[in-house]
Amino acid sequence: MSSATSTSSLPSGLAVLTTFPDVLFIPEIIFGGLVWILVASSKVPIPMLQGWVMFVSVFCFVMSTTLMCLYFCGAHGGSSSWVTLDAICQGTASLFYLSAAVLEAYATYVAAHLLKAEIYRENIAAVVFAFIATLVYVIHKVCSLLRWKSS
Repeated sequence: MSSATSTSSLPSGLAVLTTFPDVLFIPEIIFGGLVWILVASSKVPIPMLQGWVMFVSVFCFVMSTTLMCLYFCGAHGGSSSWVTLDAICQGTASLFYLSAAVLEAYATYVAAHLLKAEIYRENIAAVVFAFIATLVYVIHKVCSLLRWKSS
């Protein structure tokens, strides 16, 4: 099997945990879950902004978990349309998370003087993890687009 063939197809089974772009599902789920937990447990000074952050974290958490489970099961069957779906999902998630991270940072900045120190620290942690999740999704998006281009 040539290297071009192995990089342009989606893995199935436990190979999902050993191929580079797809192993990023694990940190996406971990950091997305942390953002979800931190935003859900913090005081909400600006409901509209943090509502979007909550939607993005839950949506991307469910999407990443679902895609990873489908790849484990081999539901894609080697079809090239799944490579396109992967690229679209990662692109959407990276844009959503970038907007959510910026909005969470803005909400934390605006509410800095309104919140107690421990609640403020929760919001800071949510901002940091949202930007880390954004970075992971962007890396996964770039690798997915390269795989899509070579398929």
